[in-house]
Amino acid sequence: MKILFAGTPDFAATALRALLDSEHQLLAVLTQPDRPARRGKKLTPSPVKQLAAEHGIPVLQPETLKGDAMRAELAALQPDVMVVVAYGQLIPQAILDIPRYGCINIHGSLLPRWRGAAPIQRAIEAGDKETGVGIMQMEAGLDTGPVLLEKRTPISDDDTGGSVHDRLAALGAEALIETLKDLPALQGSATVQETDGVTYAHKLGKDDARIDWQRPAEELFNMIRAFNPSQVAWSTLDGEPVKIWRAQLVQARGKPGEIVAATDAGIDVACGEGALRLTEIQLPGKRAMPVADVLRGHARLFVPGTVFSHGG
Repeated sequence: MKILFAGTPDFAATALRALLDSEHQLLAVLTQPDRPARRGKKLTPSPVKQLAAEHGIPVLQPETLKGDAMRAELAALQPDVMVVVAYGQLIPQAILDIPRYGCINIHGSLLPRWRGAAPIQRAIEAGDKETGVGIMQMEAGLDTGPVLLEKRTPISDDDTGGSVHDRLAALGAEALIETLKDLPALQGSATVQETDGVTYAHKLGKDDARIDWQRPAEELFNMIRAFNPSQVAWSTLDGEPVKIWRAQLVQARGKPGEIVAATDAGIDVACGEGALRLTEIQLPGKRAMPVADVLRGHARLFVPGTVFSHGG
């Protein structure tokens, strides 16, 4: 098939790499304009742009897909299908209508659960025990189209947003290639999404990752795993932000946010219900480290009885 690809982050680059290794023809790649990144704020191309450039694929970076000029440019390519993966813009109906077989999307959840921008993190945060990817036929609504193919994977207590992201990226690329082999038939037997069970995975913000120690430990445990490494859960101690990369559920008592023990095994902090043992943290200006390493130089910060501030 002649394919137009639209995507931006690493998750999308995994799917693009699978297409590059396939028998299909890539006509062009759409990706977000270069954005400032890291401390130097240097304009940085997206992972999808970098991969496309390495393989000599034409790259388009419009600020918007609205307007007759962009529609005409894409229509002139005469694509059979447009593959959309975490592109970062809504696709107007005029663009959806261009390809012979329409536009298909790799979405990182089991639709209709977790429509929206951050399905991987929200699934872990909610304590879901299973997630997956769906190849969806796109329509004007937000992730509302029928599902052509689905692949599932369990979520374990050891999983983080990063580990599930990587697993779903690989599953999504695999599902995409399977779908393209039999696209017309799969479109004819697509599963319309149920109206019950719809949830929305709202975009992550900095305040979403701030820990409210009055919440139950299990909820915070899920939150810490979900936001590793995208946002990273954090709290304030003695006026300074502390990022919390990894934690475990433990039994301990104290007022919410109180440090009840600090050993090489971890820093035990009481929650609204139960407690968490922080095992990997990051102090301002430092890299993330096991708690044993942090305590060797900063034990005075984590004296039992000291209290983390509440979020919320």
